[in-house]
Amino acid sequence: MVSIEVHEGDITRFEADALVNAANNHLWMGAGVAGALKRAGGMEIEEEAVKKGPVPVGEAVVTGAGRLKAKYVIHAVVMGQDLRTSAVKIQQATANSLRRADELGIKSIVFPALGTGVGGFSLEDCARVMLTAVRAYAQAGTGLEKVIFVLFGEPAYRVFKEELERMTGRMSNN
Repeated sequence: MVSIEVHEGDITRFEADALVNAANNHLWMGAGVAGALKRAGGMEIEEEAVKKGPVPVGEAVVTGAGRLKAKYVIHAVVMGQDLRTSAVKIQQATANSLRRADELGIKSIVFPALGTGVGGFSLEDCARVMLTAVRAYAQAGTGLEKVIFVLFGEPAYRVFKEELERMTGRMSNN
């Protein structure tokens, strides 16, 4: 059984087997989550990633994690050079990130809200798409034990928390 958690905070400070980066198809790490991961983890993450690109939008690519508290960074490719994304691209990148995690045999993965920064995708739609993708993947069978969403800022945290509660029928005291 996969545990799905939602936290508010800085993804670069979380400890897990893999942290997910919201990536473009050339795997350059500029702004948003990508820039934060590169600043905290080191240039070697981007250098390794760029060597593996370009890749199709919707794919996911694995690199080392540099100085981050993780073994890997999984680069979820949610947009191309047009810097636009969609529900389908986010769903595919989420599912492929989970597949890469299973291929690595890891137990825990941390996701940001994919495509909601530079990509301009709404938080509400992102929460619905990503949580639906994780639940569907988990139901099909996985070696993952924990999927954690780390959202930057209380409003994003609240949106994901409420969507998870809606999907699971649970209410929290938060």
